[in-house]
Amino acid sequence: MSVRTQSSEQPAETVHRAGFACFVGRPNAGKSTLTNALVGQKVAITSNRPQTTRHTVRGIVHRPDAQLILVDTPGLHKPRTLLGERLNDVVRTTWAEVDVIGFCLPADQKIGPGDRFIAKELAGIKKTPKVAVVTKTDLVDSKALAEQLIAIDQLGKELGIEWAEIVPVSAVGAQQVELLADLLVPMLPEGPALYPEGDLTDEPEQVMVAELIREAALEGVRDELPHSIAVVVEEMLPREDRPADRPLLDIHANVYIERPSQKGIIIGPKGKRLKEVGIKSRKQIEALLGTPVFLDLHVKVAKDWQRDPKQLRKLGF
Repeated sequence: MSVRTQSSEQPAETVHRAGFACFVGRPNAGKSTLTNALVGQKVAITSNRPQTTRHTVRGIVHRPDAQLILVDTPGLHKPRTLLGERLNDVVRTTWAEVDVIGFCLPADQKIGPGDRFIAKELAGIKKTPKVAVVTKTDLVDSKALAEQLIAIDQLGKELGIEWAEIVPVSAVGAQQVELLADLLVPMLPEGPALYPEGDLTDEPEQVMVAELIREAALEGVRDELPHSIAVVVEEMLPREDRPADRPLLDIHANVYIERPSQKGIIIGPKGKRLKEVGIKSRKQIEALLGTPVFLDLHVKVAKDWQRDPKQLRKLGF
């Protein structure tokens, strides 16, 4: 078993590589946090609530020798709803199209049925190199980490997966994140950059804005409404009649929930909760877009949207 830790050796080659890597793992395995740490900016929604990533967010890592495009898929899980099935299809399609797959397994949790379910699926994808990424190493001591590394090595042997690398990282503590990028790059095909320097994601701005609002809306109501919230940005328009040095962007967005009874939870007493969501997400949107924003939020009911194909389409799934 080869487990990688930082070394000072520099790769000799000077060819430029560009390609796609995707992180997979059960919900809440640290995939989005890792994407953000590698890119160096917040591009994927992170939450301590499982199953919050719904869009394939690509983070782009620019290096002198390479461009690594990270595809962040929803967590693969046993689907209970039509939305769940659609999300799983998205995952499988993505796996078939990338150059390298990083399988994220948290250091602080024993390998469970969810991990096995994914590992079995991975075993069926023969050609793509697979890297086992042990996340959240800041939460365990060295003995527990060693046990987890051995368990992952075993899992590979059991299912016939040959790990190209096994890498322990802590995205929060910024440990070995650079090393992970160093190891993924040689697995990419040679070629020129696929995105302009400075681009961090190819997500349309509206989708990213919707994700930031959704993340703020989930704050504090995760236990009650983890999957019931969807956000659609209806329009983003520069305010007319504003001087060039004082622009203002008007953003109108709807927060959809599944049942009327959930409306009060999101809005809060005297609208306090929704106001907080607006303040929090507006700050993040302004940081993302680099311009002052007027954010207009409305809460609407889309009955049982997770199970209704028509509604799923309308909400962008």
